[in-house]
Amino acid sequence: MLHSESLYPRDWFRIGRRDLNRARLLLSVSDLEGAAFYCQQAVEKHLKGYLLAQNWRLRRIHDLELLLNDAVAHQPEFERYRAQCQKITQYYIEDRYPFTVASPLTKDEVSESMNAADAIIAYVISLVGD
Repeated sequence: MLHSESLYPRDWFRIGRRDLNRARLLLSVSDLEGAAFYCQQAVEKHLKGYLLAQNWRLRRIHDLELLLNDAVAHQPEFERYRAQCQKITQYYIEDRYPFTVASPLTKDEVSESMNAADAIIAYVISLVGD
């Protein structure tokens, strides 16, 4: 059965919240790569939800910085999250493809990214509602 992705922001927020909960759970058991991946997924889904609320045409992309570029076009205040999005977007790629990683993730690093994700998500919800 072929499914099409929802164009309703609240659907994306619901899945994004689930991903954020998964990230927290994985962090609590020191699965840093899994926590980082789901942190990225949570931010991605919230940014897509925000953009859909702005009548954005849904695209299959996972790069948070590209999504942020689109969000900044609607709300310049998103620019303050650029550095965090650049960092968090790496977690998607690193978890999906076999790379030689110079330094492994640390719990502090992933915790910082989770805090950044919380801030980005809170900002999205403040603009769109939940």
